[in-house]
Amino acid sequence: MRDRRPSGAPGSRATTDARARIEELFALHSTEINTYLARMVRDPELAADLTQDAFVRAFRALDTLDDPDRARPWLYRIANNVALDELRRRRIVRFVPWTGESHGTAPSAERVAMDARLSGPLERALVRIPERQRAALLLAELHDLTGVELADILGVSHVAARALLTRARESLRFALAEEEAGAEPTAVAPDGAQEPRVVRIPGAVEKPGSRES
Repeated sequence: MRDRRPSGAPGSRATTDARARIEELFALHSTEINTYLARMVRDPELAADLTQDAFVRAFRALDTLDDPDRARPWLYRIANNVALDELRRRRIVRFVPWTGESHGTAPSAERVAMDARLSGPLERALVRIPERQRAALLLAELHDLTGVELADILGVSHVAARALLTRARESLRFALAEEEAGAEPTAVAPDGAQEPRVVRIPGAVEKPGSRES
């Protein structure tokens, strides 16, 4: 397998430049990346470790960042893979309440979304749905990623990303209804089983025409 780390020996100009670039990206995006990871794994201390892991991976894969203007979705893709790897490894199946504050040094433009507190039932409903659907909802609704960016992060086509987000909203609707009724988790009802209930996540940035994108 080809070594994806920045070329050059330790202390070389290439390595120094790569480290400086990652430090810049860390200052800009570590807060929101940490918040996303905390919402995915439900453990703020673990999320802090995974944030470090994500930026280490980013350093090693810096040569895959073809467009510097797309550094933010590129980082989210790496962070999403880190989260899914951890969830697959640990197979977290129970809700662990999250009340911790996000770590990081720089306030982001998304601070309103990042500081939003999800209600207890909505928190627990999110944990009930499949991991990839949860990731799609968090990325689209709370972290304000576009449909194209979401597809890139998840490694699927734009059409597939929209379909995943639609399924995620439906799963969340049923999970929230079950949570509010105090019921045990059940399978999501087939399409068209009932009139969809609109579920909006507190702190989400409403974008025109984004309900299915």
